[in-house]
Amino acid sequence: MTAGQPSRRHVLGLGLGAALALNTLPTFTAHAAPSRPTSSPLVPAREATTLWYPEPADEDLLIEQGLPLGNGRLGALVGADPARELFHVTDATLWTGGANTTLDADGQFPYGRDDFGSFTLLARVMLYLPGHEFSEVTDYRRSLDLSNGLVTTTYTKGKVRYVREMFASGPDDAIVVRLSQSGGGSLSGAVILSGTHGETTGVDEDRHLASFSAAFGNKLRYAAAVTAAGDGAIDATGTRVTFTDCSEVTLVISGGTDYAPDHAAGYRDPDADPLALAQDKARAATRTSGRRLRDTHVADYRSRYDRFALDLGASTGRQRGMDTWRRLQARAAEGAAPDPELEASYLQFGRYLTICGSRDGLPMGLQGLWLEGNTPDWMGDYHTDINLQMNYWLADRAGLGETFPAFADYCLAQLPAWSEVTQRQFQDSRNRYRNTSEKVAGWTVAFSTNPYGGLGWWWHPAGNAWLCESLHEHYAYTQDEEYLARIMPLLKGAVEFWQARLVTTTVDGREVLIDDHDWSPEHGPQDARGMTYTQELLWSLFGHYEEACRTLGRDPEHAATVRKLRDRLYLPKVSPKSGWLEEWMSEDNLGETTHRHLSPLINLFPGDRIRPDGGDPELLKGATALLTARGMESYGWACAWRAACWARLKDADKAYRLVLTNLRPWAGGDTGTARNFFDMYRVSDTRAIFQIDANLGTPTAMVEMLVHSRPGRIELLPALPDAWADSGSVAGVGARGGFTVDVSWRRGRVREATIRSVGGRRTTVVIGGRERKISLEPGKRVTLRG
Repeated sequence: MTAGQPSRRHVLGLGLGAALALNTLPTFTAHAAPSRPTSSPLVPAREATTLWYPEPADEDLLIEQGLPLGNGRLGALVGADPARELFHVTDATLWTGGANTTLDADGQFPYGRDDFGSFTLLARVMLYLPGHEFSEVTDYRRSLDLSNGLVTTTYTKGKVRYVREMFASGPDDAIVVRLSQSGGGSLSGAVILSGTHGETTGVDEDRHLASFSAAFGNKLRYAAAVTAAGDGAIDATGTRVTFTDCSEVTLVISGGTDYAPDHAAGYRDPDADPLALAQDKARAATRTSGRRLRDTHVADYRSRYDRFALDLGASTGRQRGMDTWRRLQARAAEGAAPDPELEASYLQFGRYLTICGSRDGLPMGLQGLWLEGNTPDWMGDYHTDINLQMNYWLADRAGLGETFPAFADYCLAQLPAWSEVTQRQFQDSRNRYRNTSEKVAGWTVAFSTNPYGGLGWWWHPAGNAWLCESLHEHYAYTQDEEYLARIMPLLKGAVEFWQARLVTTTVDGREVLIDDHDWSPEHGPQDARGMTYTQELLWSLFGHYEEACRTLGRDPEHAATVRKLRDRLYLPKVSPKSGWLEEWMSEDNLGETTHRHLSPLINLFPGDRIRPDGGDPELLKGATALLTARGMESYGWACAWRAACWARLKDADKAYRLVLTNLRPWAGGDTGTARNFFDMYRVSDTRAIFQIDANLGTPTAMVEMLVHSRPGRIELLPALPDAWADSGSVAGVGARGGFTVDVSWRRGRVREATIRSVGGRRTTVVIGGRERKISLEPGKRVTLRG
């Protein structure tokens, strides 16, 4: 197909009509009243995995010290000051900008906060409790209970014990604060709602509501509301809701936008009334007691969290007695002993962020749901050359497969826009990556994407193949053919793009197919052909597409054509000069030796064409040499990727060292873990930022150290470090091929493993180098002993 607007017939031919019909519901919408648990679902405090601190967060440093809440759409950072509690509230769909599909004079898509747009704060909410200043209370403690999904603050004032429980409820679609006390005290204070874009807050005195509504220049409408309920006096005046002489108070924050994942409707829900919805949801929640709201949230949260369990061994009593920040510092000290419970909690924190950050709406971007202001670096966007993909590496591996569809739904919702702009703009003479064939088909993306079908920065031709790699991997874990059919338009459109783009050249006397002018993210020449990153991704994409056609019984002739193209692909080789896997079709290194990206190693991890068992030993040696040259120090996400690669190479020591690198306490240095466990890195002498991908990529590497899988093969404890070897267990690990795995070990050897089928039928299990073939019906399990 030549450049131009795709016809409706072409779009329907891709199956978009059927696929997207399931994916156009607005993100902020009315729901039926949730069912409530009849008994307490709380994990007892002595059994819960908890991060805790003996002082409140600094209000000016919430991104480093505040604790995160989220229900997949609404998010908040909270500081837990007894007298002055600040909430930075977000809605995942609150974006400035728009479609942004016209190239500038340099051949790039504009990348500013007005044209491309930016993720922004919905509101700031302040809770005041006069007389409860931190200096006036004792026995203070704030904690993030990972087992129950609660942020809790406790302290004593006089003879009264005060408890503040905070959570973002999925079932009630609101942020809830439950204030209670014991000892005969009372609660009096106020909650103030403020916008961050010049909004005006008003009150409804009769319904005890404070709220605002507004619209951006892109015509996205949004609103927020707060209310309170208690057994004392509740009033609304000015910009605040007040409560007086209450024994218990429930505060509720709600809000949202009229965004809808529907390209045909301009990514808006024309029937939405964000203000009415925000007010109704806030009021509806206050008709239920704070305790029941909490229990409903905990039951919902635990239905996800409890699918995976991890024991890396016991920490000492002294380690357990330290607060989380001191514990991080102690673990990083020279010669410090392992702290296995701390390391396990880091993995569980990644799962907490996934549960909080990904549900039914948009996927997690660069900062997930959590912001400290309206100017996040890189707009808080959806980067397509590692970051969006890394955000979802953990989901299927760690028992959270139901969080992955947010990623797939995003891609499906954007596909009509991506297809249109590709076919209209990719052959523009200003695009340095345009096809020399002068043909264009299907779709691809730029390095940055937004929720409106908009693109930012340079075109990223191979971005479509990497997105499809992640999308297909979810199928590999679940064997869900209905899901595979839904993503088929994405796979097919990406394949068609590359059918139009590939060029022929001769290597070693053989005609091969290679990528056109391109850039290995984000270094080296910007006009290279046949770079390793793209060639490896295409080898995987074409294979996945052919498999999908066979599984679904579709397009056998097209699948055969693609199989022939795959057979003709140039595949990278090892440089005779450096001994490294070549990143470009050159014996020389054309970029930065220690560059943060591991793009040429994409088929070591997350792919698996290059592997220790059954792969090409020469390629494996070259990949290992390149990984070694890249070094052991980089940004958090880059260290996470390195750790996963070393786990694939079964080098437990290097993988573990990189996990510890990311666990280093951040105190203004280049990279590390902040007090609240967020991964931070410095971008200038005066500024550092939070980026969520390392918080999800590092736990992924930890899981890979315990269980590696690919379709047809599951290997147990492939890279178990000495620090975890004495005894431990993991349960609920997803395995490609359609299985889950539980495994326990002692002294570095598997004691027992249980393999359950969630759709898979045959696989080979490797324990200590010995293989056992198993066959299972879906829903059945087998237990193996080491």
